[in-house]
Amino acid sequence: MIDWPLAELLPHAGDMILIDRILSFDDEQIHALATVKPDGLFNREDGALPAWVGIELMAQSVAAFAGCHARRRGGSVELGFLLGTRKFECNVECFPLGTELAIHGLRSLEDDNGMGVFECHIRAPGIHATARLNVFRPPHAAQYLNEPSATGTQP
Repeated sequence: MIDWPLAELLPHAGDMILIDRILSFDDEQIHALATVKPDGLFNREDGALPAWVGIELMAQSVAAFAGCHARRRGGSVELGFLLGTRKFECNVECFPLGTELAIHGLRSLEDDNGMGVFECHIRAPGIHATARLNVFRPPHAAQYLNEPSATGTQP
């Protein structure tokens, strides 16, 4: 298990960090865990987490993958963007309260411009979700966000 604090691996803070820990990572993949806790930001009244939040769990795992690699290189966490999700499929409508979700992200493509594609899965007893995430991590994200738009105005 990776002992680095998640807040040092993700460009998120507080309650927006939805994953609990990183089990392992290597050059191509990451394994993470998230437990459905009561009173989360996205929980339903019964405490369950809607399945669509699985996309964010997958995206945070991919962000943690990048954060782990930055940390291993001695660099800092950089901002990235989820551009889109293809083929999200889940066999349940929600993840029940207390369920421990195993999240796996496998890099299938990443280019020098920061574009990447990850095949992601979430598994728990009786639960399987899968999606392909398209992500973008610009080389200088802070500078990228401050560039004037094509119309000459700031975002």
